[in-house]
Amino acid sequence: MSKIRVGIVGVGNCASSLVQGIEYYRRLNGDAERNATGLMHYDLGGYGPEDIEVACAFDIDERKVGEPLHKAIFAKPNKAIEIERELPDFGVTVQMGPILDGVSEHMADYPADETFVPADGPPVDIAATLRATGAEVLISYLPVGSQKAGEHYAEACLETGTSLVNCMPVFIVSDPTWGERFTSRGIPAVGDDIKSQLGATIVHRSLAKLFTDRGIKIERTYQLNTGGNTDFLNMLNRSRLGSKKVSKTEAVQAVIPGRLPARDVHIGPSDYVPWQGDNKICFLRIEGRAFGNVPMELELRLSVQDSPNSAGVAIDAIRCCRLARDRGIAGPLRSISAYLMKHPPTQITDDLARDLVEKFIRGEIDH
Repeated sequence: MSKIRVGIVGVGNCASSLVQGIEYYRRLNGDAERNATGLMHYDLGGYGPEDIEVACAFDIDERKVGEPLHKAIFAKPNKAIEIERELPDFGVTVQMGPILDGVSEHMADYPADETFVPADGPPVDIAATLRATGAEVLISYLPVGSQKAGEHYAEACLETGTSLVNCMPVFIVSDPTWGERFTSRGIPAVGDDIKSQLGATIVHRSLAKLFTDRGIKIERTYQLNTGGNTDFLNMLNRSRLGSKKVSKTEAVQAVIPGRLPARDVHIGPSDYVPWQGDNKICFLRIEGRAFGNVPMELELRLSVQDSPNSAGVAIDAIRCCRLARDRGIAGPLRSISAYLMKHPPTQITDDLARDLVEKFIRGEIDH
């Protein structure tokens, strides 16, 4: 199979895990299928993770812009766990993207090692760069709250025919107007707000569905998350959290028959703890009523390395976009988005979404 040319927006922790992970599986040298621990699909429609190659990358931090990608992914303030430290030179230099609303003003109050340090100089022409590098899929890892920046990159995709994998909670692929624009241009897209392979949202959804499937009425629930990466630092600015809270809350509400009142559900980031690094800790509680209206409670603590937890999901999303391009499928990929994203165009339970994804991969359905 031919290579899948990918552009990366935001050379942060998630991008670091993605790039390292692609090289990790490439180095398995033919034993990949047997040793592909951590991948939901090693072979997806004939494409392996090693078939993904980075065509271009964009960031705004002075420690990354102008640097080779294989070095920039380890630059401050990145804290992602190392999967593959020795990387080849991919021939990709990180280019300056537009800042727009991508940097929250409160970040300036923190040490440089913890936050973004915007570079001087004008941004490159994103659309021109996508064309020049032959990028087929653009994966967006912009910070939470980057509405204008997210839309800027989406416009570049529409202009160039590049597919979008929107990993951030700015509603583009799930927005009917944007979705129709991608459909009319013949461009497949996946979004919005990536799920982790086994993270807080997927565990919360699964437990909530288990409660309701077993006849237990959920009365209240919360999900509190702490972490020490730039994502959590950025989200200390609560004014940037509107779409993030909607995305995470809807992902759980969607599997509960009858919505919980807003006061009885709290889902979202809670605090920034610098020494946690890229380790994300989730505290989850569900309260309900069982047989005879007897109360029951569940409490859970989940600890994960945040960025690699989404890298396998990103690899699947990229390969599904390429399959759709191969097959001439346009617009939001609804089954893929429902399975891989928190805020897809259509919410579907994870078991049904997984079945639909398998049918999509086999070519039995087209979206």
